[in-house]
Amino acid sequence: MFNALHPTASGTRFNISYEFFPPKTAEMEAQLWASVKRLEALKPHFVSVTYGAGGSTRERTHAIVARIARETSMKPAAHLTCVSSSKEDIDDILNAYWDAVVRHIVALRGDPPSGVGTTFEPNPKGYATSSDLVRGIRRLHDFEISVSTYPEGHPESRSIEQDLDALEAKIDAGATRAITQFFFDNDVYFKFLDKARARRIAIPIVPGIMPIRNFKQVANFAAKAGASVPRWIAERFEGLDEDPETRALVAAATAVEQVMGLARAGVEEFHFYTNNRADMVFAICHLLGVRPLREKVDA
Repeated sequence: MFNALHPTASGTRFNISYEFFPPKTAEMEAQLWASVKRLEALKPHFVSVTYGAGGSTRERTHAIVARIARETSMKPAAHLTCVSSSKEDIDDILNAYWDAVVRHIVALRGDPPSGVGTTFEPNPKGYATSSDLVRGIRRLHDFEISVSTYPEGHPESRSIEQDLDALEAKIDAGATRAITQFFFDNDVYFKFLDKARARRIAIPIVPGIMPIRNFKQVANFAAKAGASVPRWIAERFEGLDEDPETRALVAAATAVEQVMGLARAGVEEFHFYTNNRADMVFAICHLLGVRPLREKVDA
């Protein structure tokens, strides 16, 4: 079904990274750390931990990031938003991360606490935009700074050109990497990349990959986030609402097709939205040739 890739044999090294989120229950906590442990074996470039709207997960995010830094070999990246925080608050958070030997921040404006589609109201004593936040981070410490970008346009954007303007502003402020909103049509990514490169935007623009575990949930989220879901993907999941085993197989096949298509076109970096689950991401990486190192046993 797929054209085989042999990145290890050819010398290509794929850079992979993962996104986790702070769990809400003890069961979800156990699942998170089991996933962290399994995916650590693949030696990711970094792992990021999300930050809830309005700072709702601030303490949990910090605890997870600090534990990853302390107990694993992975380099954690902490999400940080402008929402409901003063510049002084953000300085305190950044200083705490620096003290915890965290050197990578994913800087985002963040969604309004009242939800996507409502008006963003910056803290009068805070940062109004993600580029302002990036500038503030860069002023305080020499963090690596990743930012978001939107191949199909941010929900509040009037055009792709406006999105590219925003990305350029973040780069001018000090951003070193962009991670895309998830997408399901690879042409969307490549068209956006072509437009960015035509503007001489040279930083890595890493595709964000989201395996579809629950189609209805992802489709609803995509509608709010401004990401399209091709009709052919919807057709794949028709009739599978009550069949989780088949749905998981279809989801894995769909994600593998997307990643392999990007890899065959020359993409060498991938950021996976894991939903705190390791299985699909581990399988995709295996097919890319990104596998745990095993000690050789003498005969």
